[in-house]
Amino acid sequence: MIRFTILVLLAFLIACTPAKKEPIMWKTIEKTLQTELITIADGDTIYLPEGNFMFTKSLTMDGKKNVVIIGKGMDKTILSWRNQTEGAEGLHVSNGQNIVLQDFSVEDAKGDNLKVNDTNGLVLRRIRSVWADGPKTENGAYALYPVLCKNVLMEECIAMGSSDAGIYVGQSDSVIIRNNKAYWNVAGIEAENSKYVEIYGNESYENTGGLLVFDLPGLTKYGHTTKVYNNNIHDNNHENFAQKGNVVASIPPGCGMMILATHHIAIYENKISDNRSVGLAVVSYEMVAALNKDEEEQANSIGGVQTINNRYKEDSLYNPFPHTVSIHKNTFKNSHWFPTMQSDIGKLLLMKSFMNPPDILYDGIENPKQKERNICIGENGEFSFINLDAANDFKSLSKDPAPFSCKQLSVSLQ
Repeated sequence: MIRFTILVLLAFLIACTPAKKEPIMWKTIEKTLQTELITIADGDTIYLPEGNFMFTKSLTMDGKKNVVIIGKGMDKTILSWRNQTEGAEGLHVSNGQNIVLQDFSVEDAKGDNLKVNDTNGLVLRRIRSVWADGPKTENGAYALYPVLCKNVLMEECIAMGSSDAGIYVGQSDSVIIRNNKAYWNVAGIEAENSKYVEIYGNESYENTGGLLVFDLPGLTKYGHTTKVYNNNIHDNNHENFAQKGNVVASIPPGCGMMILATHHIAIYENKISDNRSVGLAVVSYEMVAALNKDEEEQANSIGGVQTINNRYKEDSLYNPFPHTVSIHKNTFKNSHWFPTMQSDIGKLLLMKSFMNPPDILYDGIENPKQKERNICIGENGEFSFINLDAANDFKSLSKDPAPFSCKQLSVSLQ
């Protein structure tokens, strides 16, 4: 009987002991793949093999049309730049037309993991882009980084660990961002200075800020007209680990969604929950500049990272005030009584909205050139609201959303 019991215990212990993890066998296809990227004919496909592949230099593809690069799956084809010695990006595609990248992972580039610029027709599908050691200031800025592109689709991707934005699009036209996941980034999902953008079906969680729609000064293109709907934005309470001086370093931890200085934005039917400091903030660049008045402007940004621009008033084409923003039929919930104390905004909200962090925040800074701003709020069920009147030391601070109550605005992507 004793012998039987010992055997049973041994069998139990063996069953409970975790299987020993096999070491990753890294291979190199660096020269072969770079050669393929240079010589591939328009209309052809590159099939990436299954395995873990280490690269020391950026891979580049320029001026190609109708090219597909496809792996065996985001968990089966892993491209890593952990030992990168040359170049900033991991994979860099430029000046293309109708480019499809899908079913592989990119990891640990010194700068951006995957950058695509000046391309008309781009699909990023089931791309996993991460910094494998988790969130760190030393990580690259962008996990997925289309910029100056047109007709972009990003779907079913995963982004983690970016020191700026995980799933990002900048200065682009006609963009769909859908059914992606973003976590452990400073900004989970961000559309910046882009127009005709749809963002839907995404889950953004455990970032500093979950989802941002920004318009920034001093760039070649300005943004407007974005629909944000059916997204799940929750638990974005991570500390802000952005490089000091970058615009996203201003995002207060605990921010679900932020609309900054842009216009014709429709936000509807989203679930926005348990973001400790604020569910949705609508703010002007005046507020960002005020929060960063003691920051020294960076002479040169790294890669495409946008830094605080203290001379934004010199940009005659830039409007720092948001307008025509529709916030309707969203679901807000926050089980936290207090905002995070890791930012000035969090400390302010603790005082001005004690034990009830706002679901919707409006900075209330007036635009002297546009009295009527069309900030339109309705049909969101029960929610808390604050209009800071930030330009006047909060003298007319109000928690009454009634002045902003109006019907849902129509935003056309045509």
